[in-house]
Amino acid sequence: MTGEGDDGGVRICSLLPSTTEILFALGAADDVVGVTFECDHPPEARSRRVVSTSTMPEGLDPAGIDAWVAAASRRGEDLYHLDAGALADLGADLVLTQDLCAVCAIDVDTVSGALAHLGSTADVLTVDPHTLAEVWESVLRIGRAVGRPEEAEVVVADLRARLDAVAARVADRPRPRVAVLEWPDPPYAPGHWVPEMVTAAGGENVLGGVGERSVRTTWEAIAATEPDVVVVAACGYDLPATTAMADRIRAEGLLPAHVALHPVDADAHWVRPGPRLVDGIEELATALHP
Repeated sequence: MTGEGDDGGVRICSLLPSTTEILFALGAADDVVGVTFECDHPPEARSRRVVSTSTMPEGLDPAGIDAWVAAASRRGEDLYHLDAGALADLGADLVLTQDLCAVCAIDVDTVSGALAHLGSTADVLTVDPHTLAEVWESVLRIGRAVGRPEEAEVVVADLRARLDAVAARVADRPRPRVAVLEWPDPPYAPGHWVPEMVTAAGGENVLGGVGERSVRTTWEAIAATEPDVVVVAACGYDLPATTAMADRIRAEGLLPAHVALHPVDADAHWVRPGPRLVDGIEELATALHP
């Protein structure tokens, strides 16, 4: 580490909800001084200073969000605002960010540029997991960076043990065909770790590839995969919101009537690459194999 705060601890700004969750899981809550507007778990994270906000207008529906993001990207506009003044005030020793998805959070180039402008000597740790194994490795990397390698080993060992328990429970059971919907309007097929979650939960993933990017698709293409279950896991939405999306999909007849729709708390358990992905796997396993 570059330096330490006045109390001897590392002062950390976390620019990702997932890394905030990881830091708290490692017992490093007292070292976290800055977070993003999306960092809401655990609730204590809300008490930290917010250094990153969205530039997106409020009140847009999924189609409006997709159109706004596409237009902003074409114009080369930032989707997030980094409060450089807040970052300077906090005197961070370590900043956690990503280079995975410009739609998800501020990327490493923006952070590095802001720190250089401020003359800050803070270290920047980029976390870009694409698979479950890489998510667990990111926990270990963060643990080493904040001086808590043993705690990280314990967290990862517990997550792996829980996955082993799910695997034993669903072994030798018929595997329903499962498609995960990462966005409803227009529909997006999932990538990254999401297809692995389906397999780990005892389903046969039929949409999207492990470690790949999410891609735009069509309702006809989704139906052509002949899913038994479609998991509605829209990025940025909680369970009540995805339940409303599932109701709309059913009411508008966008999928065959026999296909079961299973809304989930996407923000909590599916789209943030942190410890709670295992919660999502356990919940889906119970839904697929009651």
